Amino acid sequence: MEEKTNKNKVDANPDLTKITITLPTNAYFMSGIRDFTLNMIKNTTNFPEKWAFRFQSVVDELCNNAIEYGSAPGSEIRITFAHKKNDYIEIDVEDTGTGKNKINATQLKKLFAERKTPGYEFTGIRGRGLVKIVGEWTDELKFEDRPEGGIKITAKKFLKDARVNEAGISEVPSQLVIN
Repeated sequence: MEEKTNKNKVDANPDLTKITITLPTNAYFMSGIRDFTLNMIKNTTNFPEKWAFRFQSVVDELCNNAIEYGSAPGSEIRITFAHKKNDYIEIDVEDTGTGKNKINATQLKKLFAERKTPGYEFTGIRGRGLVKIVGEWTDELKFEDRPEGGIKITAKKFLKDARVNEAGISEVPSQLVIN
């Protein structure tokens, strides 16, 4: 007897939750994504509240950039939330590459690195979000070209780091000395 496999099979890891949302390129839908992000973090993680709001801003910034720069009106962006219990929260935001600013992942990574260098002078009122919000409030940031066109940005925040930073500890101690 032949066993059939399900292509839509959910990962067997019960500690991993993954949710994907596809949205039209319309800022109208962003309030729903903001609310969803905050509620998901508050209800499924032990993220400190300050970091829940910060990660909400990270998601907002990435989605707004995908809508404004990476995808033409009438197309879509895709947002994937991944949460591994007691480990991390991660977001992927994918655009179609049909927007007004056609750049690839290598160019975006270079732009990010330039703006992140100490002493970089921001001259306009815009252009800080990717570096000052996403770059500073995440632990890992990855830029990839999508095979079908566009860019996928993955931002990850480790939960243990958020808890340690919230407590005001700059490093995790390797030993404890009690006098």
